Amino acid sequence: MAGENDPQPITLTDELDLHHFHPRDARMLIHEFLDVARERGFYRVRIVHGRGRSVLKRLLYAELEKRQDIKSFQDDQANWGATIVILDPPSEISSDTPIPER
Repeated sequence: MAGENDPQPITLTDELDLHHFHPRDARMLIHEFLDVARERGFYRVRIVHGRGRSVLKRLLYAELEKRQDIKSFQDDQANWGATIVILDPPSEISSDTPIPER
């Protein structure tokens, strides 16, 4: 029987809200969210970080700049407290995979 402190499954959507997380926890969460989003076929995601001089926004941008799988990112035009991230889709054929002949 599951206890109240046991981890609970969540449904992944194309949005992550960082408001409830401390920056030290948000860094890992950002990368996990982006990895799983790509695996599940989300190539446009929205990450909510807060308005103004948001510590979370600066952290998010720093982490996005480190990743090779980010096509682009920018402020959400509808909400300054969020960022739209465009991910590169995973390549279906890696450079090590032989291409079958027809």
